[in-house]
Amino acid sequence: MQEDFHYYATYCAAFLAGYSHEDSLVIAYSAQFVDHCSGTLLSRIKGPVAAATTQLQLELMDAETDIVGLQDITRIWSSFHFLPRDLHAVREKCSKRYLQKYRLICGPNGDLVVKTVELAKGRPLQSVGIAMHVLADTWAHANFAGTPSLVINNTNYVFYELIPEGEGYTERPITFRHKTSVPDDMENSIYTNSLYQRYENSIMNLGHGRAGHLPDYSFVRYRYLPAWGNYKEIVKDNPSDYMKAFTQMIYAMKYIRGDGDAFEKDTYDEEAVKAYRDRIRGIIEKRQLSASADWKAFGEELSGCEIPDYVMDRYFDEYMDSPAGEKEETFLGRFINGAVAHKGMVIDEIFRSGNRLAGVSKQKRSKGGRA
Repeated sequence: MQEDFHYYATYCAAFLAGYSHEDSLVIAYSAQFVDHCSGTLLSRIKGPVAAATTQLQLELMDAETDIVGLQDITRIWSSFHFLPRDLHAVREKCSKRYLQKYRLICGPNGDLVVKTVELAKGRPLQSVGIAMHVLADTWAHANFAGTPSLVINNTNYVFYELIPEGEGYTERPITFRHKTSVPDDMENSIYTNSLYQRYENSIMNLGHGRAGHLPDYSFVRYRYLPAWGNYKEIVKDNPSDYMKAFTQMIYAMKYIRGDGDAFEKDTYDEEAVKAYRDRIRGIIEKRQLSASADWKAFGEELSGCEIPDYVMDRYFDEYMDSPAGEKEETFLGRFINGAVAHKGMVIDEIFRSGNRLAGVSKQKRSKGGRA
């Protein structure tokens, strides 16, 4: 997903869940900041690199792909952007190495989603935003894994966009290119993806890079043949999935605020959006590269308040100017603590499942180790 959903749509979901305008902004900023909190950024503001929630392209280009480097990558991407659906998935007649990667495939309504939401309860609003980013991405990034793997994340030439027409859909072949300097061409189904690399652990084979930004566009429906699925067809219906993500976020945030005794899988707050369903559906299905303006307008109608544009460095000065002993009480200090806690939880769960691809969390390392 991108800023339109992680910032503006998350604000809308938070407000519908009962948070105030001000609290909804904190949650929305925190959800979007997950896509920007890199090691490079943390070094710039003199924060702990262990709190990184993403990696810049230049960081990835410089990353080693030995076991240590792969664990560094997997810790970040599997924790925050490709949360595994089933760490104990069964796959017959395959190697242990392949099975470990297979078990990191992302998807909604897994046990780790429940743990993610439960962990955010009782914590600062920044942790709620982090949890909403992770939850939303389980829908958008389903069927890809947050570890470099050609065999898991590769796609082939059988890739079609399903364009609504009448009561059904017409299929249009998708053309992938590698020009990052030009925007995706929706009218002709020409999209940018990562360069094909035969090396299994190439960073080009991380996440949904081989499918470009298609998983991040709410309007897209497509069918393709994933390598991990023995090239059996999968139809990805983003409009339906994004609506589920939105209503599940509302349900999750109501639970975090104190409604209900447990967060249950496959549960969505349809009632909260009943009066706005057509409006929300229209935003989600509109063919556009960014839906930020539409989500912003909807959010401002809901709350009657202005939603400021997302500014990445809004809280940098507060953090850098605070004495060392007071940094944890700043906006970014709370975000950093939440990020470290969430990452540690996910890494520990992956490790306890017998999977070593994410290594061991900071809590289990000697002082000075990386989470």
